[in-house]
Amino acid sequence: MCYDSKSGAIRAIGMNEKREFIKQRLKKLADLRARGINPYPNNFRVLHTAQDIINRCSGKSPDDINQDNELFVIAGRVMSIRDFGKSSFIHLQDRTGRIQAYLRKDKLGDEPYQIFKKQIDIGDFLGIKGRVFVTHSGELTLLADAYTLLCKSLLPLPEKWHGLQDIETRYRQRYLDLLINQHTRATFQLRTRLIALIRSFLCARDFIEVETPMMQAIPGGATARPFKTHHNALDMDLYLRIAPELYLKRLVVGGFERVFELNRNFRNEGISTQHNPEFTMLEFYQAYATFEDFMNLTEELFSYLCKELLGSHKVVYQGTEIDLSPPWKRISLIDAAAHFGAINKNDLADREKALTHAKRLGIELMGDETLGEIITEIFERVAEEKLVQPTFVTHYPIEVSPLARKNENDPTVTDRFELYINGREIANAFSELNDPEDQRRRFLSQAQAKLKVEGQITEIDEDFLTALEYGMPPAAGEGIGIDRLVMLFTDAPSIRDVILFPLLRSERQED
Repeated sequence: MCYDSKSGAIRAIGMNEKREFIKQRLKKLADLRARGINPYPNNFRVLHTAQDIINRCSGKSPDDINQDNELFVIAGRVMSIRDFGKSSFIHLQDRTGRIQAYLRKDKLGDEPYQIFKKQIDIGDFLGIKGRVFVTHSGELTLLADAYTLLCKSLLPLPEKWHGLQDIETRYRQRYLDLLINQHTRATFQLRTRLIALIRSFLCARDFIEVETPMMQAIPGGATARPFKTHHNALDMDLYLRIAPELYLKRLVVGGFERVFELNRNFRNEGISTQHNPEFTMLEFYQAYATFEDFMNLTEELFSYLCKELLGSHKVVYQGTEIDLSPPWKRISLIDAAAHFGAINKNDLADREKALTHAKRLGIELMGDETLGEIITEIFERVAEEKLVQPTFVTHYPIEVSPLARKNENDPTVTDRFELYINGREIANAFSELNDPEDQRRRFLSQAQAKLKVEGQITEIDEDFLTALEYGMPPAAGEGIGIDRLVMLFTDAPSIRDVILFPLLRSERQED
C-alpha cells in the first residue's frame, strides 16, 4: 500500500512498482555494506523509551529541559523525515509511543550525516544517543549526538496521514495495522490489560489458574463441530477442544475447589462478525456455589473491569450506552420468549401451541423437537437482539442444557443463565450436574439426538462419568467469551477487530 499524491488516496502497489522500490532499497543496502556498515546489527543497547523521556521532562520548564545534560539512548522505527538541508527532523516510534529527534550535520559530522540523508528511509530502525531540548514550536526533541542503523526496511509503510484503512489489508497484515493505526494498538493493549485484570480478580478470590488439554480424545463440554487431527506415534484420532469444561470439572473432583482457565477453543463452524473458529474463553468453577452466586460474581467482575478500563460503570457500544452498574435484569427464558414474542405464556406450556407460534414466526423445525427446544428457538428468534442492557436469562430447558443441574422446583428446566449485552450472548453459566446417573442419561440422550439428526455416533466420555462416580461437590461453572467482552469495551463492530490474527480465506482462494 502507498499514498497516491494525485488521487489523495491509499492504493495498492503494483508489482512493477514494488519491484522498483525493492530494487532501490536493495541498492542502498549494498551501498551500506560496501561502506562496512552492517544494516542488521544486534549490539545496540537501549536504555530508555520515548515515554521515559517524556516522563523525565514532565513538569519542567523549557529552560530547565534545555539546560539538562542527561544522555538518553533510545531506539525505534523512523515514522517521518523532514529534511532541511543541513539538518533533519524525524519521529521515532517504540513500544511506548513517538518522540521527535533532531539530526544536524555539524553535530554528527559530514559523512555520518550524508549517510543518513542518502541511505535512511521511513520504516528503518535507528538507535539514537543524545540530549533533549524543546523546539520553538514547543515539541520535546532529542538532539542526536550519534545514530546507529539497526534494521533496513525493504518495503514502504502506508502513508502516515491517511493510515491503513483497507479492512482486508488490516486483518491480513496486522503488523502494519498495529504500526500505523493508534486505535488498533490501543485495542490490543486494552485486551492485554483486561485479561490481566481478570486474573487478578479471580486470584484475589482464591481461584487458581490451570491448563487443560487442547487435544482431546473425545470432544466434550459443548455442542459444536470439532477440528479433527491424527497422532501418528499413538495412531489415534484427536480433536482440538471445543471447551475445557469436562477437564476443569475433573479438577474440582480432585479437590481444586476454585479453578479457572483462560483458554483457546476451536470450533469447525461458520465465520461472522461474532464468530471465529479459534477464540478465547474464560472458564471458572467454584465448589459449593450456585448459578445465582455466579450472577452476583459476574456483575461484580464486569463492573470492576469497566471501572478499571474506562473509569466508569458505563460504556458506549456502537452508539448505545450500556450501564454495567449492578444489579442487572433477570428474566427466565420462557418469560422472555412470551414477552418479546407477544405470546400467552400458557401457550408455551403446550407443545402444539408452541409449535404453531414457532411456525408463525418463520422458524424452521424438523417437527420432532421437544417443547423445551421449541421454546428455546422462539426465544432466540424474538428476544435475543432486544436484550440491550445487561440481562441474565435464566432457567433454560433441560433438553438444551445437558451438563446443567435440574431445578429443584421444576425439573423441566435447569439452574442456568446466559448473559446478554447488546443482543449478544457474553457468558453462560449453571449449577453443575454432579449426579453421575443423571449425567449418563443426558449424555445418551444427546448422543441419540445427534445420531438422528447428523447420522453420527457420539462417544460417551466414560472417564468423566467415572470421575463423577468418585464424587464431585456441588458447584457452579461459567464461561465468558473474552473476544466479545473486548469488543464491548473497545466499541469494535467485528470480532476480527479484537483478534490479532483472525482466520481469513486464503488469497489464492479469493483469486
